[in-house]
Amino acid sequence: MKKITLLVLVIFAGLINSIQAQYVVDFKHTADVYYNARDYYSAAQYYNKALGTFKVKPEQILPYAVANAAPPTGKFKDYQQVVSRLAESYRLYHDFGNAETWYSQVVGFNNPQFIQAKYWYGVCLRANGKYDEALKQFNDFKASYTGADELSTRVPLEIANCEFALSEAGKQPRFTIVKLAGNVNEGGANYAPVVVDAKTLMFTSSRAETPVTPTGQPEKKKDRKGTPYVNDLYTASGNGSDFGNSQKLKIPAAKGYDQGVSSISPDGNSMYMTRWSVKNGMKQADIYLSTKQNGSWSEPQKMGSNINMDGYNSMQPYITADGKYLLFASNRPGGMGKYDIWYCVMNSNAPGNARNMGTTINTKDEEQAPFYDAEKSVLVFSTDGRVGLGGLDFFQSEGDFGTWSNPVNMGKPLNSPKDDIYYSAIDNTHPFAEGFISSDRESVCCLEVFSIKRIRKMASGLIVDCDTHQPLAGATITLLDTVRQKTLKKITLDATGRYSFEVDPQRYYKIVAEKENYFTKSLYFKSDELTRVDSLDNPTLCLKHYEVEKPIVLNNIYYDFGKATLRPESKVVLDTVVDMLNDNPKLMIEMSAHTDSVGSDKFNMKLSQSRAQSCVDYLISKGISSQRLIAKGYGKSRPVAPNSLPNHKDNPEGRQQNRRTEFKVLRKQMPVLTNDTNENQSSQ
Repeated sequence: MKKITLLVLVIFAGLINSIQAQYVVDFKHTADVYYNARDYYSAAQYYNKALGTFKVKPEQILPYAVANAAPPTGKFKDYQQVVSRLAESYRLYHDFGNAETWYSQVVGFNNPQFIQAKYWYGVCLRANGKYDEALKQFNDFKASYTGADELSTRVPLEIANCEFALSEAGKQPRFTIVKLAGNVNEGGANYAPVVVDAKTLMFTSSRAETPVTPTGQPEKKKDRKGTPYVNDLYTASGNGSDFGNSQKLKIPAAKGYDQGVSSISPDGNSMYMTRWSVKNGMKQADIYLSTKQNGSWSEPQKMGSNINMDGYNSMQPYITADGKYLLFASNRPGGMGKYDIWYCVMNSNAPGNARNMGTTINTKDEEQAPFYDAEKSVLVFSTDGRVGLGGLDFFQSEGDFGTWSNPVNMGKPLNSPKDDIYYSAIDNTHPFAEGFISSDRESVCCLEVFSIKRIRKMASGLIVDCDTHQPLAGATITLLDTVRQKTLKKITLDATGRYSFEVDPQRYYKIVAEKENYFTKSLYFKSDELTRVDSLDNPTLCLKHYEVEKPIVLNNIYYDFGKATLRPESKVVLDTVVDMLNDNPKLMIEMSAHTDSVGSDKFNMKLSQSRAQSCVDYLISKGISSQRLIAKGYGKSRPVAPNSLPNHKDNPEGRQQNRRTEFKVLRKQMPVLTNDTNENQSSQ
């Protein structure tokens, strides 16, 4: 009986093992089918099931536990392959949390077959904001990997991304960011927000919708082929960070195509949008145009070959607020690599030939979703080809479609370790005050819409009268950007004498303070400090009052005895006159010199003229136009104090006051600046 029982148990165990082995084959085979079809979500589910059928010892799967072990064989080799595919499936599905867990096992296998796992483990750690740990994986990968491929060329950028992110950690954020409340982010991916009006937001969504009958009633459940997650345009109503009542936009759709990622012309009557299909895992996207007719959107029409090129993708159109340019992303020939930013000049609402933005903007990697701020001449786009926080990051570049500055990362919280894309402004007259972006920072799989608002950075200061030291009400203060040589704002001071401007960090600015019958004065400053604080207080400026034709004495102007040679200390004082003339480019002045009564009239007149001319020559040497200067010597003819006392004795103090240098503003002013002046210098 014992033998029979034992035999039955052996046969039963063998049957279980056989069934289990069959399950392994079935689960793995099914997972492989989904994986090869690029359905990574389904693949991950079946690889998980396949893993549940393996029996491996814990010490075999703990990371780094078998670093020096012999290459795996049999079931453990199969186990490793399934774990590797599971990690990759999660990563390709953008589930970096689960991918990180399984890659941590793969890198511990020490299997040459999975030599790239360190790189992808680093990518997952970086996407999860674990920059220190990611940096270690990338450095280890760089040190050990001998392949010459895209990973070997990209790992230095990933290392730089981690180092940049760690350096940015202590910086003060420029924006606040909140995920939209309401039902905009309900189901599927929700992205590419477009402000239609003050209370209406349009966006693209892949949410599944219950079909309705022609009468508007929900359709009865029945078998339907194809995925219910089709991208289309939706609108929502609300304000701030709360938008609800989401509903599909009434615009014709095309069977077998997704559509969305749109831009509306300034007059509101034209919509540029993307339509795409995916076949065998390959995307084909083109830009279409729909027009508003009798209040409804027409059937979108595919735009011409200047926008869309057969065999290549064009997508993510953006029409500028002034209607002059149409921007888009494309992988068409003539670019730098994958997707580049392109643009067309609009001629009577018709786009001209597409032009590439060039190497200043585009890299060999991805550049997508352009936005252009015409107010500040700033291009905003997303790229993963530059040093950032990881994934697609927002960058900005200043330019006018002729030249562009080097793109600058827009920092946290606009950017995150994941993908950040599709900037949209609430008010195109102040595009960076507040708006919307898309990001998958809080999602396992999909983009969502976030509301952003700029944290105001202020530069302020006080303007006073140089003589009374009281606040100078009525003075006009102008803020200029010295790099772009552009006037940003102008205000008139109230009784407090204080000014305050909203500025951007790490920029060069110039404050110009002016008032009638006061010498204009300028102040240059760089707003670096605003990366750490919200406000910057500039030094107090005092404006000097003057009267036309009334002399102003320049103290501490000295010459060699009996000569017209300026002493070094005198040049310091004359430099203040240079500054004043640069700040007041229309003023003409007379530089005059006076002597005491010692010596003959002829000698003193000649000496004073030479001294006045020395002052003028020095001002000219500093770049002041000779046409703005007159040298005049008055000798001893205009004393301001007695040269002798009533008892006819010498009066040293009086003679000292008479040995003076003055200047006065003349009634005549320069009509225009000449080419040999530098009064408008604005560089730092």
